[in-house]
Amino acid sequence: KSIVSPIYNRIALDVAELEIAHVRLDKEGRFDGYMDSYLNYCLTESANIDQTHREFIHDVVLSTMDEGSVAIVPVETINNPNLTEGFDICSVRTGKILEWFPTSIRVRVYNDRTGHKEDIVVPKSITPIIENPFYTVMNDNNSIVQRLIRKLNLLDSIDEQSGKGKLDIIIQLPYGLKSSLRKKQAEERIESIKEQLRNSEYGIAYTDATEKITQLNRPAENNLMSQIEYLTNMLYDQLGITPEVLNGTADEKTMLNYYTRTVEPYIAAIVNEIKRKWISKTGKTQGQSIRFRRNV
Repeated sequence: KSIVSPIYNRIALDVAELEIAHVRLDKEGRFDGYMDSYLNYCLTESANIDQTHREFIHDVVLSTMDEGSVAIVPVETINNPNLTEGFDICSVRTGKILEWFPTSIRVRVYNDRTGHKEDIVVPKSITPIIENPFYTVMNDNNSIVQRLIRKLNLLDSIDEQSGKGKLDIIIQLPYGLKSSLRKKQAEERIESIKEQLRNSEYGIAYTDATEKITQLNRPAENNLMSQIEYLTNMLYDQLGITPEVLNGTADEKTMLNYYTRTVEPYIAAIVNEIKRKWISKTGKTQGQSIRFRRNV
């Protein structure tokens, strides 16, 4: 993931940089102020005892990219959300989805009281489920990212084989090898050369004037690098990202396109799902909402 991980991390950092808040709207749907709630504290200050709000959103986005979907689990609440809509969120955690049921999901979430990850079943109605907007690009079996990872793994295995210190040579002996006696003599000759090289201070061995040695360990000719470059460029295009965005030299127009095409789908998926699951109908009629904005 030497190519994929920096892209994932860059997107997750930029999503976490945006401000998400529990807000109050006026009758025209415009911002009127921040809500004084535990949920707003989770979204703007501290998500749980281990993570700040930015670290938590960064974790959510990275987990969504790796898993395809992730759950935001309310681990501490004011009032029981299973019994009333009037509850507030005090602490949240990222949960890996293990099983899907009609009205609930089984998630693996960290318990900060025991220090262990635990598998629990939570209702879908109170658990925001964030799905990767770029699932077909990143998580599908034949997606661009998965193909790129397979190509990189193949290239790494070739590099590892070529770096094991093997000579990869063929010795042509001045006699045929059809009989078992000749084959045994050939094996003894090979062992003799190996012994000379092993015991020589400078790695020097001698051969007979009639023997011919052919060197094989030249660079393998393949089109892996060109395929990797092609898939990388295709990944950039499909994610709406450029090398300039990653190295910090992108101009304003490029960054605007990047935030619109790449960052906005992730932050919108998070905000819309939190608003759908944690803002009750009564709260919406009172002007409560979840909004995000970019601090410029």
